[in-house]
Amino acid sequence: MMMVRKSKGLGERHQRILDFVLEYQRENRYPPSIREIGEKTGITSTSVVNYYLDQLEKMGKIERDRKISRGVRISGPNTSADTLRIPILGPIAAGPFLLVPEPGVNYMNEKEFEAVDIARSLLPAKEKGNDLYALEVQGDSMIDAMINDGDIVVMKPANEARNGEMVAVRVRDEYTLKYFYKEKDRFRLQPANPTMKPLIVKKSEPVEIGGKVVMVIRKMERPLAA
Repeated sequence: MMMVRKSKGLGERHQRILDFVLEYQRENRYPPSIREIGEKTGITSTSVVNYYLDQLEKMGKIERDRKISRGVRISGPNTSADTLRIPILGPIAAGPFLLVPEPGVNYMNEKEFEAVDIARSLLPAKEKGNDLYALEVQGDSMIDAMINDGDIVVMKPANEARNGEMVAVRVRDEYTLKYFYKEKDRFRLQPANPTMKPLIVKKSEPVEIGGKVVMVIRKMERPLAA
């Protein structure tokens, strides 16, 4: 496990929390939740975890954003350069159609929008990440693609897709998350759930690709009250 350099005044529990947050964020695509920090550092009470996090924040060891889920980050000279904050613009249906906010708009200044932090090093090599956005999955039509209800999909803007790519696609003014196939006289939007049938759309109907899936973040726990 990678270790954060210990400094004067840092207790054993403080150090365990710092080490876990750093390792978790490097191995995953986002910071740990309050509950995960407690489980992995032997602290059973979330209020006690919050107590130690508050102390670490006062020491300047971490940064916290209480407005978003998983809003704990290690402080340091390279932290902001190594992580990327991606706005969660709204829900995306993995099932029935659902409206979502339009991508391509800067929502980061709007307090009502949450965000997720990911390590830049975990992005695909060709992705700079500056234009990425995220959507929260609602429904279970993509469960065989390991995407469950409540997961977060990180998207890159796109208006075209190749067969077999997973996309947010707009049909009849509503979005859904599906595999995209362009066939002879139709579009096939294929779920990843054997109990569900594909959505068939005639080429005469307008179909708009809104983005391609770059990565999936497993279901997030909502932040606990401070």
